[in-house]
Amino acid sequence: MDTSTITAGCLLVRQSFFQDNQNNFTDIGGGVLGCRGFHSSFRATQGGLSLNIDVSTTMIIQPGPVVDFLLANQNARDPYSLDWNKAKRVLKNLRIKVSPSNQEYKITGLSEQLCKDQLFSMKQKNTKNENGEAETLEITIYDYFVNHRNIQLRYSADLPCINVGKPKRPTYIPIELCSLVSLQRYTKALSTFQRASLVEKSRQKPQERMNVLSNVLRTSNYGAEPMLKSCGVNINSNFTQVDGRILPAPRLRVGNGEDFFPRNGRWNFNNKKLVEPSRIERWAVVNFSAPRCDPNNIARDLIRCGEMKGIRIDPPFDIFNEMNQNRRLSPVVRVEKMFEQIQSKLPGAPQFLLCLLPDRKNSDLYGPWKRKNLSEYGIVTQCMAPARVNDQYLTNLLLKINAKLGGLNSMLTIEQTPSIPMISKVPTIILGMDVSHGSPGQSDVPSIAAVVSSRQWPLISRYRASVRTQSPKLEMVDSLFKPVSDKVDEGIMREALLDFYTSSGKRKPDQIIIFRDGVSESQFNQVLNKELDQVIEACKFLDENWNPKFVVIVAQKNHHTKFFQQGSPDNVLPGTVIDNKVCHPKNNDFYLCAHAGMIGTTRPTHYHVLLDQVGFSADDLQELVHSLSYVYQRSTTAISVVAPICYAHLAASQLGQFMKFEDASETSSSHGGVTAPGAISVPQLPRLKDNVSSSMFFC
Repeated sequence: MDTSTITAGCLLVRQSFFQDNQNNFTDIGGGVLGCRGFHSSFRATQGGLSLNIDVSTTMIIQPGPVVDFLLANQNARDPYSLDWNKAKRVLKNLRIKVSPSNQEYKITGLSEQLCKDQLFSMKQKNTKNENGEAETLEITIYDYFVNHRNIQLRYSADLPCINVGKPKRPTYIPIELCSLVSLQRYTKALSTFQRASLVEKSRQKPQERMNVLSNVLRTSNYGAEPMLKSCGVNINSNFTQVDGRILPAPRLRVGNGEDFFPRNGRWNFNNKKLVEPSRIERWAVVNFSAPRCDPNNIARDLIRCGEMKGIRIDPPFDIFNEMNQNRRLSPVVRVEKMFEQIQSKLPGAPQFLLCLLPDRKNSDLYGPWKRKNLSEYGIVTQCMAPARVNDQYLTNLLLKINAKLGGLNSMLTIEQTPSIPMISKVPTIILGMDVSHGSPGQSDVPSIAAVVSSRQWPLISRYRASVRTQSPKLEMVDSLFKPVSDKVDEGIMREALLDFYTSSGKRKPDQIIIFRDGVSESQFNQVLNKELDQVIEACKFLDENWNPKFVVIVAQKNHHTKFFQQGSPDNVLPGTVIDNKVCHPKNNDFYLCAHAGMIGTTRPTHYHVLLDQVGFSADDLQELVHSLSYVYQRSTTAISVVAPICYAHLAASQLGQFMKFEDASETSSSHGGVTAPGAISVPQLPRLKDNVSSSMFFC
């Protein structure tokens, strides 16, 4: 939902404002600019009413000549090679100024014919018909502007005109006379390259960000604001001083019983073995990327690196190179053809398939390939792009492969002892929930709800995922409890609870800890009243007398609170926790920077404890959350948010690829979604085969 308005040369987007200043613009490609501005809001905190300011960035359309924008947007050489259907879609509802009048209009469409051919009826002032009405003359737009308005047109003759009129009364203007007005938001999904460019160009080191914020506070002159004055509100020009604690990194265990402490939120597997390495016997390599690489070398290097980490990998059964004649076929057909090859040669289903894709990002083959493997055959698969393959790359790949095949790379020492406060003594399941939505403007794309659940208690490092589609933009997970009869529940929670029961020595969880991502404060009650209610109902459906205790924690990343080290240009240290002064005056919340911020300024995760029936102490709960940032099997760093939530993102994203929506681009629920269900019927995701459904296929 676009809530932006333009006021006095300033774009307001919710609580952020962006000024029309070229110095604030940065080109991120495709005719889109990143526009730097500032977030500003008052918040109730333990220290009283506080002003929260931060640097903010939004995307805007490149202002200036419409043709220049279209050339950049479509990466076209000249105006004559533009795709005008695409241009019509992207230009609709944008505002333009027309020269020489400098009047402003909203674009409603394009002319159906070229400027030199598009006719309209021009009234002739000096000639009248029998009824005394001015006669009309059919004339082209080009002729009118060149010969009647004496405006020279250099290139518009062979291009469509811009329509700024109504459907039944079009008003056409040659395209070269039209310029896009500044500060118009670009609300469509960014491409991978645009996103990377935006991140790179908008990041700021802590010291730079502090200086920028100090300057904006000084120049904004809040002290002169009449409303604040009349309320007796004064703004302190200094940053709020808060006391933080640094939680020590948890001790990790790797292979051969070796324990160690990560340093600065990081570690590596140099001269170390994985704590529970898997064994790979029946596997093969599938090569869609020939002739860019030598699959034999990759297989050999993977076996060598695996041996160093404790993973025994037999030689691959075979290497399947895609046939040249198949490369021009559609992605789905290419995958089908490849599986025909595999089935004709392999004696049975492989344990694992390594897939070499031609593109590092956004390969069209990824979705069909994953779907075929996971939902039709139940085969664990790992995709990779063979550019710049070295031992470090292969080691990272092996971390993912090992987790998918049921192994563990590292674990918390207190998991094995086991001595996790409040968890090791009482069967406890940990859930991570997230809802992903289609990109802005895609109102008919189903949202995808993912719930990740821990298994094999007392471990908190192993998870499985359940994923469902639901109505577009519906923020609350609506499939946690889905009774279809008196005895059958097809909801997500039943799957998670039964898996926990069978994998944890036939114990039911007496404690259920829920981590929920991507909901705003206005939706906290819905999490408790709708989602938690479904979880409770699912438990009662399994056993009427079962009364587990619940902990519900919301994790927020999409906020504007930043922390800086006093007297240091560096980011706050990993493990920094703040639970005073800038936290909510009544609610139980805290900020945690679990990760080492290597680039830009660290964004802490804001955890809100909505419910705690278990009775955690503040220290124990913060330690648990901190520890859950160290059990992410895909990397050798502490991550910024608890692993179950990251896994939920991954599962939703991967299964979202199964369904090829037109121009679909997943954006996480932290970008918001309304809670009213859409009106369209929602296609269901294919179910995964049993032998992979409880695996960490999403790693």
